[in-house]
Amino acid sequence: MRPRRSRKLEARLEALLAQMTLAEKLGQLNQAHGGTPENKALVGQGRVGSLINLCPTDCPDPVAVYNSFQEAAVKGSRLGIPLIIGRDVIHGFRTMFPIPLGQAASFDPDLVCQAARVAATEAASWGINWTFAPMVDIARDPRWGRSAEGGGEDPVLASRMGAAMVRGFQGDDLGAPDSLAACAKHYVGYGAAEGGRDYNTTLIPEGYLRDVYLPPFRACVEAGAATLMSAFNDLNGVPASGNELTLRRILKKEWGFDGFVVSDWASIDEMISHGYCANRREAARAALRAGVDMEMVSPCYAEHLPDLVARGEVPLDWVDDAVRRILRIKFRLGLFDRPFIEPRPGVLLNPAHLATARRLAAACCVLLKNDGVLPLDCGVRKLAAIGPLADAPAEQMGCWTVDGLARDVVTPLAALREALAGRAEVTYAPGLPGARSTDTAGFAEAVAAARGADAVALFLGEDAGMSGEAHCRAFLDLPGAQAGLLEAVAAAGRPVVVVVMAGRALALPDVLAKSSAVLYAWHPGTMGGPALADLLLGAESPSGRLPVCLPRHVGQIPLYYAKRNTGRPARDEERGAPAGTPLDPKDFTSRYMDVEHTPLFPFGFGLTYSSFEYKELQLSSPAIGRDDALTASIRLTNTGRREAVEVVQLYVRDVAASLTRPVRELKDFQRVRLGPGESRRVEFVLRSSQLAFHGPDMKLRVEAGEFRLWIGPDAARGDSATFALTD
Repeated sequence: MRPRRSRKLEARLEALLAQMTLAEKLGQLNQAHGGTPENKALVGQGRVGSLINLCPTDCPDPVAVYNSFQEAAVKGSRLGIPLIIGRDVIHGFRTMFPIPLGQAASFDPDLVCQAARVAATEAASWGINWTFAPMVDIARDPRWGRSAEGGGEDPVLASRMGAAMVRGFQGDDLGAPDSLAACAKHYVGYGAAEGGRDYNTTLIPEGYLRDVYLPPFRACVEAGAATLMSAFNDLNGVPASGNELTLRRILKKEWGFDGFVVSDWASIDEMISHGYCANRREAARAALRAGVDMEMVSPCYAEHLPDLVARGEVPLDWVDDAVRRILRIKFRLGLFDRPFIEPRPGVLLNPAHLATARRLAAACCVLLKNDGVLPLDCGVRKLAAIGPLADAPAEQMGCWTVDGLARDVVTPLAALREALAGRAEVTYAPGLPGARSTDTAGFAEAVAAARGADAVALFLGEDAGMSGEAHCRAFLDLPGAQAGLLEAVAAAGRPVVVVVMAGRALALPDVLAKSSAVLYAWHPGTMGGPALADLLLGAESPSGRLPVCLPRHVGQIPLYYAKRNTGRPARDEERGAPAGTPLDPKDFTSRYMDVEHTPLFPFGFGLTYSSFEYKELQLSSPAIGRDDALTASIRLTNTGRREAVEVVQLYVRDVAASLTRPVRELKDFQRVRLGPGESRRVEFVLRSSQLAFHGPDMKLRVEAGEFRLWIGPDAARGDSATFALTD
């Protein structure tokens, strides 16, 4: 929840601001990198307001280092303003959770919130009080490496996940000693980087920006996010770190955000490379004018704001506004009243944290195919664990694991051996020395292991270094010689369960064809091994759902479910050259000739070890007014033999509007657990405000007309009905 302004806090803030010299004010706008002696000296002089990456991962006494720098600020500087210490706590601190894209696959905001709470508790024990997460960039091009860090392709899902992470990081009280200030990033449009190439140009019409890319950030602001980070990209020709429209007008004025904005790493300086600013002096003025309050790492503010203010080129009001925002968050964090911390042993990797990581890793896995081999039953006396990711702890953690350690990770091989001890033998053959390797010398051993087993668990995908910042891919198939390994192992004639660990959506039609079952595990983190053992052996039923479409081929990209229909929409079964000619345009539709236009698997897709039936869709009324809400419900029945979770999803289409609308838009979802044979009526309340979109005047509008509604298991299926919105 967005914090209310405290009169007492604001009075303290204004009293402090009134005492500050220009140099002290500008010091608050400066974030330095690392715990160097030079930085400590600057802190003592009041010339640094924040530090990033104060301690290395192997620091023997991080609490002492933190307290020494905080002492330099509080006791060494004239006014004693404490530091805010930032670090990339993206999906865990020492207890590593699945990558954020994997967490989005859980469709479980409550569990994601719990994971962020664990991460905050662990990081705060080191003296960290600010994390650069959540990332809520909408990503519809899986070639982009940073899609691993976000909530997927849909604004409703990304909004729920981002807000949940904010609540988890910040807790019920931002001033509590185990809370972190959250930072929603990268504001804004970064996920639309042209061609999926990091840092690239983004061209997004303002209405589309407001309907698709901005909602997750607004959800984070409404959840109380203390800070936001401006992005690397330029947006419609204006770099995000110099964009007055998005920062001052939308974020600070329209939304009333009263926290502060930090630049991304040197993104102010990079406005020169963009060709938007000629030099650092221009960059400093442009960024502060736009509304970037703190500069990360680069020296534009420190070098040029003193002279710019002295010459009247930068109004002092801009500086005061930025300082006021930074001090406000420091006060809310309780840093003025509690600048130092005490050691808290036993916080990192404690059993409760590991249990949460195990639950979330299991909830994130998406079952794409199952010919009946899963769960592996008691008839399996010998299981072959094969593949370069079966026992690769560092790779299992995924990208952005700043403080995660490979020695803490439990791999699938280790977990399966422990779970099957005394019941079945687990043999192991990596087949390849690494995910990207083309060395096939290990194939023979892998094939022999497969032939000698009753079933094969084959662990394939990407290593940790294949996704994340600046790790973009032109191809979306399995790297290295993994396709050959799959073919060789499948030829052994045993049931093959493929477990995919990856940081993005991969194109896997051949994997699907050559396997008996496919489980998409993303990069599942520290406890990914036990979670996968739980799923493979049937202790848990898979419940994850795809937060992105899985393409058939990279040539389909960008591919997302909430597309617009075009004037010549293709039929799902269409493929091949159209039968007509330009004079008789039969079958001239929006599609490819050489691959289906549909995804391999749609957004929201996922199987369980049970089956579910949707029946009796009901609407509370055939029409609603602008101030009304519609109740839509359906009877859901578990028709299988196992207890399982079904993720029930509500989609809507505005059939005809003043601007063309997507063919479907997710509006809500619920995780529903049912026992065998159990039924429940699942109910959604749809408010007319959820049908709004931005018109040409950039104002939200709700237009009267016909709407179609679906309740179902994914974006391609569901029972449907129509209703009207009346004036």
